[in-house]
Amino acid sequence: MTQETKFNSFAEFYPYYLEEHRDPTCRRLHFVGSGLVLLVIAVALISRQWGYLLLLPVIGYGFAWVGHFFFEKNRPATFKHPLYSLLGDWVMFRDMLTGRIRF
Repeated sequence: MTQETKFNSFAEFYPYYLEEHRDPTCRRLHFVGSGLVLLVIAVALISRQWGYLLLLPVIGYGFAWVGHFFFEKNRPATFKHPLYSLLGDWVMFRDMLTGRIRF
């Protein structure tokens, strides 16, 4: 399957997404980045310091892209499938949190 593959649904996309995240270090970096995104959102809401929200793309994409470029050695799916990839990040986060996917 190539990056140019068209997906008709997220259910079709998610197996591809998981194939792009075979490396455990890449998955862990995604998990840490997503967890930090949630933490920053909570801090911004509690402190009402909305400027913290500007960090979200840097944190979320930063950890993920380090995982892809240095460990997985592929291009993040977000470049070709941004919305499905964002959803995939959170579904994979949940699946790792619940033990459905190996951490």
